Amino acid sequence: MALTQVSSNKYCDGYQKVFEHGSSELKCKMKFAIYLPPKAEIGYGKYSHPLCFAGLTSTEQNFITKAGSQQAASEHGIIIVAPDTSPRGCNIEGEDESWDFGTGAGFYVNATQEPWKTNYRMYPYVTEELPRLINSNFTADPEKMSISGHSMGGHGALICALKNPGKYKSVSAFAPICNPIQCAWGQKGFSGYLGPDKCTWEYDATVLAESYSGPELDILIDQGRDDQFLCSSQLLPDNLIAACSKQKIPVVFRLQQGYDHSYYLIFSFIIDHIIDHIDHIKILQNGGRRNSGEKNC
Repeated sequence: MALTQVSSNKYCDGYQKVFEHGSSELKCKMKFAIYLPPKAEIGYGKYSHPLCFAGLTSTEQNFITKAGSQQAASEHGIIIVAPDTSPRGCNIEGEDESWDFGTGAGFYVNATQEPWKTNYRMYPYVTEELPRLINSNFTADPEKMSISGHSMGGHGALICALKNPGKYKSVSAFAPICNPIQCAWGQKGFSGYLGPDKCTWEYDATVLAESYSGPELDILIDQGRDDQFLCSSQLLPDNLIAACSKQKIPVVFRLQQGYDHSYYLIFSFIIDHIIDHIDHIKILQNGGRRNSGEKNC
């Protein structure tokens, strides 16, 4: 798949780039941002690469301009990939009418309903097509892939890890939508993309955790205590924590005093998440395990 470079900026001794490509899954042109740490461009070794998803209404620009991840990525030799969150320019009637559906929220599903099923295949795009593209064009190590996200992107990160045991070496999230079949955002998105039969709504982190039987998977979540969507029952982290506890999936859940749903939460704790991903990859390489458990701060 051919890549067209849209922009390139020197940043923390590495390069923040944006590329465009034609997507075979989404049947449209897509953009993704990629941070390449120093020497990554000239094939110096192999670098681990977290895939980072932004939240509702986001494009690839939100994470790279607001999250502040580049300094830590540069210091630790991490490639960070930030995809767009929805297909764009597909000329589907109504795709731009709502901030929580269509181009505002693809929900990382493989749509089965008209008129969305041709283009809205974000799940196979982020789990298969985009990683293949990164691995074939950059010095990324496919055995060191982690995943993270914010809000709807946190939902995306969690379901990708839970639906693909062993594919990702670690997973983290900021204020994720944890139980979408039980909240208004998820019910709107899933019914539109997947239809009314809830048996087909197989993209819910809480439900997936209840039946998870793969290799050890540790989850790190930072959640703002003053998040307006936490109070309005859109995020439902307690449901996910309960499901993980039943299945003995280790969760570090940090409830951060005074923080809301904005990118200030991400900027404040992104380094913790990058270090967590790095540490977990190192521990797995050494054949060990890391200690995790539920924690409220």
